[in-house]
Amino acid sequence: MRGEIAVFGGSAHPDLAAEVCRRLEVPLHPVRVQRFANDCLEVQLMANCRERDVFLVQPLVRPVQENLVELLLMVDAARGASAARTTVVLPHYAYARSDKKDAPRISIGGRLVADLMATAGADRVLAMTLHAPQVHGFFSVPVDHLHALRELALHFRGLDLSRTTVVSPDLGNAKEAAAFARILGVPVAAGAKQRFADDRVVITSIIGEVAGRDVIVLDDEIAKGSTILELLVRLREAGARAVRVACTHGLFADGALKRIGDQPDVLEIVCTNTVPIPTEIQVPKLRILSIAPALAEAIRRIHNGESVSALFDPPALA
Repeated sequence: MRGEIAVFGGSAHPDLAAEVCRRLEVPLHPVRVQRFANDCLEVQLMANCRERDVFLVQPLVRPVQENLVELLLMVDAARGASAARTTVVLPHYAYARSDKKDAPRISIGGRLVADLMATAGADRVLAMTLHAPQVHGFFSVPVDHLHALRELALHFRGLDLSRTTVVSPDLGNAKEAAAFARILGVPVAAGAKQRFADDRVVITSIIGEVAGRDVIVLDDEIAKGSTILELLVRLREAGARAVRVACTHGLFADGALKRIGDQPDVLEIVCTNTVPIPTEIQVPKLRILSIAPALAEAIRRIHNGESVSALFDPPALA
């Protein structure tokens, strides 16, 4: 086992970092960030790192570029301070959406940013629900890739699921939706989606039976909400009953949370706290689940050299 654990939280999500440390029963060490007159950032880790097992908690959320540079500087500072190992705890990896060359002369940010982390000195990454499986392979250092299906399933297990179907908004997320449906013991369906722009999608049909059934829509993240709103139209046309919307990363940009919450057939919007959700945009239908226990347990297992795979076991039946 490596030396004593040291956890630092960046500016992106201090509440999550603090909750993880409470679960671990270790202090959250402060990070000093200052901006020079030329707009450059400087980061200082305010605790000893020498021969320690260092964990840096920093999701890439708005402002993404600021938080990314801050994270890279934190990693560099840990390496310069002789940390025994530096693990980046990445609850949300925004650049995971830039995962393929689907247009001429287009950048693949997911791979580039992964390279930057390794170059800065990251020895390991702990990530939560990457947008696509291939993103895991962009990293040249070991990655422990967690998902929030367990936390979401424990929430929905309290409902009557006898007439419920899990629906993926598109075929790309169908595998995760199928795994979630298996945990809940319900059938799965998926939308046939085409994306024409960042905020323009068309879902032509629903593959699977939803008529007369309650629906849990499962997606990895919700940003502008265009896909969810388009899917709701198709679900109504197909005769679905009540709808609950679930995701891991609740980005909820540009009024998305209010637009979804205003839909009368949406009973609940469930997400995790991988990203901070400002109080002023929250709506009564929103339920935020904490992934701090899962992150804390994964950190403990990484530090002790234990398997992380047990965290993927389905929750026990009530």
